[in-house]
Parts: sequence; C-alpha cells; structure tokens
Amino acid sequence: MEQDGYLAAGYQYVNIDDCWMAMERGSDGRLVADPKRFPRGIKFLADYVHNKGLKLGIYEDFGTHTCGGYPGSKFYMELDAQTFADWGIDSLKLDGCYSGIEDMKDGYPIMEFYLNKTGRPMLYSCSWPAYVVFSGTIPNYKSIANSCNIWRNYADI
Repeated sequence: MEQDGYLAAGYQYVNIDDCWMAMERGSDGRLVADPKRFPRGIKFLADYVHNKGLKLGIYEDFGTHTCGGYPGSKFYMELDAQTFADWGIDSLKLDGCYSGIEDMKDGYPIMEFYLNKTGRPMLYSCSWPAYVVFSGTIPNYKSIANSCNIWRNYADI
C-alpha cells in the first residue's frame, strides 16, 4: 500500500478480517494469533504497519465465536479491548455471529466503553445494524451512532 501509492492517495488502514486467530484462547484468556499465519504475532505486525505510516485494523465478534468459528469476545470484552490496545491496534470491526440480537443494544456499547477505557484511540466499526436489519427490524441509528464510529447496514458483498 505504501509502495504503490495508496498511502499517498489517502488510504490508511490495513484490516485483518476473520480467521486470524488460533482456535483457542491462551492460558491467560487472551486471544492468540494463529502461529502459522502470524508467527511473530499481531504486535509485531502492528509495529511493521505503523512503520510504513499505516494503521492496523482487526476483526472480532460480539458473540461466543466469530463467523468462522474462532473465539468471540462474549464474556471477554474488557480483556480483548485491552489486548488490542496492547498490540497497537487502530481499528476494530466487531461482527455479530453467535449472539442474540436482543443483546446487541447493550453489548456493542459495552465494547465501546472498554475500548475507550484502554486510552488508545481505535476506530470502532459495528456490524450491529446489519443484524438488526436481518431480523426485520429498523435499527436505532441514534443509539448506534452514540457507540460506533462506523457501521455495516446490510449483508456482506
């Protein structure tokens, strides 16, 4: 991105989507990068990306698992937010698989709280409205905008 002129054109974020992590959390409960895909870990990658003048975004899920079946943030939101901050993450996309729509109005703002508590600025991208739309309901965009910087309204492309 840097060498090909994307940074100069205004692109800032390199985002890692689902399936970046190991199938199990570490013994301390923290998320662990897949050792084959990221043998030096996410902190190393974040430092590399930052040295190129770019920002690193990462994917996680509000539910018990990610859409790909990896560990989700449910019951681990504070620890995951701190882990992302410790790694130097600049953006979090929080998906909504393996969770109840009724929990999202509370859960997504809770993750926002924990992200802010770390003190590290992170762009917070929520999939919350997309799941509400899937259920046939109209999202409460005022509530979503209070917690999320950007959001997804519809299904993946």
